[in-house]
Amino acid sequence: MDWLMGKSKAKPNGKKAPTEEKKPYLESEYTKARVVDFDLKELVVLPREIDLNEWLASNTTTFFNLINLQYSTISEFCTGETCQAMTACSTIYHWYDEKGKKTKCTAPQYVDFVMSLVQKLVTDEDIFPTKYGKEFPSAFEAVVKKICRYLFHVLAHIYWAHFKESVALELQGHLNTLYAHFIVFVREFNLVDPKETSIMDDLSEVLCTPLPAAQNHVTER
Repeated sequence: MDWLMGKSKAKPNGKKAPTEEKKPYLESEYTKARVVDFDLKELVVLPREIDLNEWLASNTTTFFNLINLQYSTISEFCTGETCQAMTACSTIYHWYDEKGKKTKCTAPQYVDFVMSLVQKLVTDEDIFPTKYGKEFPSAFEAVVKKICRYLFHVLAHIYWAHFKESVALELQGHLNTLYAHFIVFVREFNLVDPKETSIMDDLSEVLCTPLPAAQNHVTER
């Protein structure tokens, strides 16, 4: 279990990719697309009557399901041919198994590794207890941090490699809102190292700032 508790040899930012490309997701016509029109900070603050671990568990499970669903909308475009590596901006992510062995894999394989691992964790009663009276493990926060780091990789890859498909499907508003909600959440509880998310800081700065009412292009729910 040590590898689940934050001791794995997974590298935060893999190798640097050689070139920096244009980022269409930063264009104002796309960053204005959201599906909510209020401050997401209100959604992530810990309610007084809720236990911290319960709140982390509930939100982490929800983000896993939503990000998995978001990825499924473009998964047919994410293949071993189109995405030979798990890339995001100037970063290539590498997968390390529970023994710390580096595995060469394509982006869809990496995402499958992530989703399979997270599914296994969030359905494990010893890690994410759902029965009344059962306590969370002492290293629960470390597990949540590991999950959130991997989920960030998936979101970053969707923006970097498949944003045009999201736009073609008219799902950029949902993607933007999910990303902003996730980033606000992990920042609120310090769940992902800022160095890890820095590759998407330009987008985070734009999306995590509430838009003035006159500029907010709220899509139909």
